[in-house]
Amino acid sequence: MPPLTSNALRTCVRQQLPLLRSPPVIAVQQQRRGKSDEVSPTSSFDSPFRGLGASSSTMKIPDFGHYKSNRSQDSNKVFSYFMAGTLGVLSAAGAKATIQDFLVNMSASADILAMAKVEVDLSAIPEGKNVIIKWRGKPVFIRHRTPDEIEEANSVNVQSLRDPQADVDRVKRPEWLIMIGVCTHLGCVPIGEAGDYGGWFCPCHGSHYDISGRVRRGPAPLNLEVPEYDFPADDQLIIG
Repeated sequence: MPPLTSNALRTCVRQQLPLLRSPPVIAVQQQRRGKSDEVSPTSSFDSPFRGLGASSSTMKIPDFGHYKSNRSQDSNKVFSYFMAGTLGVLSAAGAKATIQDFLVNMSASADILAMAKVEVDLSAIPEGKNVIIKWRGKPVFIRHRTPDEIEEANSVNVQSLRDPQADVDRVKRPEWLIMIGVCTHLGCVPIGEAGDYGGWFCPCHGSHYDISGRVRRGPAPLNLEVPEYDFPADDQLIIG
């Protein structure tokens, strides 16, 4: 066998070198593959729904069987109707008592009801005099007018008055004039047989009323109010 030259030796070594290196490389690849097999890509969180099929339900319905009545359905209905009816009766009774108490409190008291109508004996009032009585908390003027006063009241030109009203429209009997004694300006009580027209005068703001209770001067806008009244007898007057 002839001796190998340097070039031939190098070529032989290069051909043998991959064969010498391949086993370690294969071993390293196998080791890496084993490690990758050991570290699985699974997560550390385990889902509670794992292993359940699509038809499986995750809702747990409690059992109320021990609360169920052992009686029949008709018996339960009777009891329910009885309780509902009893509650309705009690509610109606409570509402009735509440409304009744409210109406009683809102209604007029006994003293107000007693003053709803006032009876006056006209025979005790002489001609040409005034009498003041209290009716529903307000003063009422009762004037027994003389024939001259009646004539004076009828002689006034109604069209010249601030609140045009004829005397015959304010009285049921010419000799008896009944009015509420409250000034129509600010609610003061006028003074009788005073003023420039011989009737009533309000000293608060200077309103003058004539013998028929009609405003003639001052700030009062209206005549003195005439209440509801009647004469059940010749000498008897009922106001209200």
